[in-house]
Amino acid sequence: MSSICSSRFPIPCACRAIALSLVALALGSPAAAQRDEGVVDELARLLAAADTRVYDTALFREALRHPDPFVRRQAALAAGRIGDLRAVDPLVAALADSGPAVQAAAAFALGLLKSPRAIAPLLALARAAPAERQGPPQTEAVTAIAKTGGDEGAADLGDLLGSGPATTAVQRTALLEARRLGARAPIPTLMREARNPDPVARGNAIYALARLRTARGVTALLDALTDSEVAVRAVALRGLSRALTDSVQLPARDVTSRIAPLLADGDSHVRVNALRALASFHDSTLAALALPLTADPDVNVVVQAETTLGVLGGARAIAALQPGLASRTFALRRQAAIALAQADSAAGVAAATALASEAEWRWRSVAAETFGAARDRGRLEAQLADVDGRVAVQALQALQRLVPDSDSSLSPRARTLLLHPDAAVRSVAADLLARHPVVDDVDRLADAYLRAASDTFDDARLSAVAALAAIAATSADARTVVATRFVARVPRADDYLVRRLAAEKLPDAATRWGPMAPIATGRTLADYRAVARRYLLPARRGSGPRVTLETERGPVVVELFPAEAPLTVAAFLSLLERRYFDGSTWHRVVPNFVVQDGDPRGDGWGGPGFALRDETNPMRYETGTVGMALSGPDTGGSQFFITHSPQPHLDGTYTVFGRVVSGLGALAAIGQGERIRSIHR
Repeated sequence: MSSICSSRFPIPCACRAIALSLVALALGSPAAAQRDEGVVDELARLLAAADTRVYDTALFREALRHPDPFVRRQAALAAGRIGDLRAVDPLVAALADSGPAVQAAAAFALGLLKSPRAIAPLLALARAAPAERQGPPQTEAVTAIAKTGGDEGAADLGDLLGSGPATTAVQRTALLEARRLGARAPIPTLMREARNPDPVARGNAIYALARLRTARGVTALLDALTDSEVAVRAVALRGLSRALTDSVQLPARDVTSRIAPLLADGDSHVRVNALRALASFHDSTLAALALPLTADPDVNVVVQAETTLGVLGGARAIAALQPGLASRTFALRRQAAIALAQADSAAGVAAATALASEAEWRWRSVAAETFGAARDRGRLEAQLADVDGRVAVQALQALQRLVPDSDSSLSPRARTLLLHPDAAVRSVAADLLARHPVVDDVDRLADAYLRAASDTFDDARLSAVAALAAIAATSADARTVVATRFVARVPRADDYLVRRLAAEKLPDAATRWGPMAPIATGRTLADYRAVARRYLLPARRGSGPRVTLETERGPVVVELFPAEAPLTVAAFLSLLERRYFDGSTWHRVVPNFVVQDGDPRGDGWGGPGFALRDETNPMRYETGTVGMALSGPDTGGSQFFITHSPQPHLDGTYTVFGRVVSGLGALAAIGQGERIRSIHR
């Protein structure tokens, strides 16, 4: 392989870039090809800047004035992702760009930067167009104001809402984004708008009240349970809980009697959320209401019914959960066992004991979850010796939840598990030692850090650094020991995430290792040019690739968004071309929330051996949106999720890189433990 082609990162190499360039020159006019090459050069430089997290003032000054609005938009997004406040003034200037898409991207980027000095120009943009011409520039400006927040942001959002009713795109967006304001949110206005005849405005107000979980919003949430719109009913239920209704001294029976009819709603999302709301009351007499849904035609409604019965408990719940233990459907058998353990620990232990003898690791892992739900510490400790690390880590995590932070009795076992061959086990073991930091563990943790260098994911290294930082924080002497026996002993971390954690928690390491940026990505400018040419040029012309997920429930077709997340799309397609996803398991399915896949281990810990920087963008989490799963900022890899329903609280946090264009019915029917047969273009 040529030295300019990176094998570590799944980006097409420069060899392919040169070949594509020659094809372009041969097939297109020389002038057009030359223009395209100029655009590719500019886009590649922007990709490199965003990926390495380096803000180059001259580059962005030039790119934000480029004659091509596509380039200007990419420049605005890149500037926001880098997070350097020097970008505020150029982005404010871009709010006046001649291209609406550039204006919207600049507003989105300013929302990432959260600079108070951008609020006034953002407000001007939000007010710049009459109601009939309001579009993405105006609505993104509203979102950015809400993200920036503070007294000024809250006051401006209130001014935009006015005295109602909300009728414009700006006002509808302001209602939705009011949830970001916390204690500054305009609750009286949201209560008023919860009766707005416009279903979008009404739904946005209810969503904000549901997320804010304020006692003053309870009446509006309860009234919304009879709304004619499915989405409004579902969101209202998601915000209701016994803790909230108790805060206004509403009798539990009065509230549950209003939730009960929605258990028979024609929409499965409403039924799922009604079951969740019912579970919050922890009253075994309510189990009878959930029993019929254990026979629901929607597998994920049944999973939620089992979950709710486990929380409610009681003899009827226990009896209803028993048949699920014989189900041939993984999701149903798994949840029945866990729920049974919650409702009756003895019955749960019996079910888990049977599962613990299964040959397939997944069932032994479910046994660990079930022992955890039954609070059976002895059997969990026995499972730490399982031959499969995926089972051992599930047991260790269950113990981590079961044993109080104040209890140090797990520390001796955690020290032994720092030598475990499985990286996930070592990661949780280090986390347990961080609960009770002692200087005697410094050498063990330093060794664990070095041992993790060959892992395919970096959780064990990160956990070791966090535990060492906890030790260093206990005293000046302990800090000296960590500095001399860890920081001075190990070489500079090549992992950006490790250096970032050290900068946050271990200043001696940060001083020795130097600044976090520029991030060493392993990519050359030629690699970025290849991505720009292969993915961004077609996106500039309005075309995006489509892929088909062949699931056990049928095909799901996804359109990818290279204009929004070029490096993420490039990485995903490179993995797809390697057949990386074929045969993988939907290891996480949360009813009426997400399905998640892309982990070669099948337990949520695995990845492809590289980390992607977040490419947050203005795309919203609607039904069927494809996002990159994370365990923290900039930790994306191969795990992705697809939303069952709109999830606005994820907007601007997790990278959106695609959306389902057909197969939503198949998506909704997927259960945990099912497989992707293949993903192909």
